[in-house]
Amino acid sequence: MNITEKADDEILAMAKPLWHDLVKYSNEGKYGEFARNFSSSLARAIDQVVAGHQFANSELARNLSEEIDSLGIIRRGEHVTVLYRQRSTKKPGEWLGRLVLGYEDGKVRIFGASIF
Repeated sequence: MNITEKADDEILAMAKPLWHDLVKYSNEGKYGEFARNFSSSLARAIDQVVAGHQFANSELARNLSEEIDSLGIIRRGEHVTVLYRQRSTKKPGEWLGRLVLGYEDGKVRIFGASIF
């Protein structure tokens, strides 16, 4: 089954623990754990040195709140994009979180993740 054919509640149930892990391991600066659910293409595309530098130098990346709100789901091709309202424990305001999911080798994997 293509992930885009799943109902919103099924997609959100798959996405929530993956986003939670990204927040947790970003806050802890544990890149290996942060990237453990990445698709092979995303894992190859991200330079570990650059990612480590971001963890070390980004106040936002190290202080993400576990309090999130899901804003919606966008379906395209073989992937879904789940949008979140993300907050920080140190910086005032809200950010847009984006989590792109799809199947790889029969497992749900992260094909993209970012905070704007």
